[in-house]
Amino acid sequence: MRTVAELLESLLDAQRRLLGREVHGAAAPTAAALRDTDPWHLAAELTSFNAGLHAHRESWGRLTETGTALCPVVDGEILPETPWPALTGARASGTELLVGHTRDEFRLFSVMGGRQGTFTEWDADAALELLAPQPHGAEAYRAAFPQAGPEELVEAVYSDALFRMPSQKLAEANAAAGGTSYLFELRWTAPALGGALGACHSLDVPLAFGTLDSPVGVQLIGGEPTPEAVALSHEIKEAWIRFVTTGDAGWAAYRADRQLTRVLDAESETLPYPEQASRRIWEGCCPAPFDLT
Repeated sequence: MRTVAELLESLLDAQRRLLGREVHGAAAPTAAALRDTDPWHLAAELTSFNAGLHAHRESWGRLTETGTALCPVVDGEILPETPWPALTGARASGTELLVGHTRDEFRLFSVMGGRQGTFTEWDADAALELLAPQPHGAEAYRAAFPQAGPEELVEAVYSDALFRMPSQKLAEANAAAGGTSYLFELRWTAPALGGALGACHSLDVPLAFGTLDSPVGVQLIGGEPTPEAVALSHEIKEAWIRFVTTGDAGWAAYRADRQLTRVLDAESETLPYPEQASRRIWEGCCPAPFDLT
């Protein structure tokens, strides 16, 4: 097992190689130095780092199209393989698991990146080729969503490949390995920007931690949270606390035959998994790890 210092040093080395420069104000590769580093400085460096990903497509492949390089890496040592086949193949044990996603994961990136409303058929083709399960995923998406335009297709495949299907498949694989999985989807629409963000990526964070007045909370929910936002935050916090303390999230556990999922909204419900079209497209396929060559 690598130490925190070794992991930090590996990260800094990767940043230097990819960006061709020393990381500005980089801390020494020790746990103490990391602890004393201003979190806002780390966030700024990560933002800068991610902004340069596109220039490194040849060496980092599909990862550069996600907008962030902050993800687990299958290195053969700490993470020897992806979790889905490890669980279903009895090479890992099931556990108590709370996992989920938002309904409109990719919307945050399209809106904040200024791309909403600008996606073309070329963008949709490129996204489907990059992220849909091979060899027939692109055709499957177009067949499953026949009325979808380029915007909807780009949003669907990015949301599925990076967030929704990994979460759903992890819940299913963990249950198959003897664990207890509690799956959720956040469906509540972020009030900011007139609702343009939908139930976007990161919306669950201020709700779950009760930090509605944090920068992210204000950006997504607004400066004065509505009673609906406060009530939903309380519901999610209570579920998280209950799960941590008892191992039970408070709704029916996910099983492959029923696929029960907590859909979090102004009036939350426990329903069969709501993204059935996407689930069928990905049936029998595991999300592929990113290649770092």
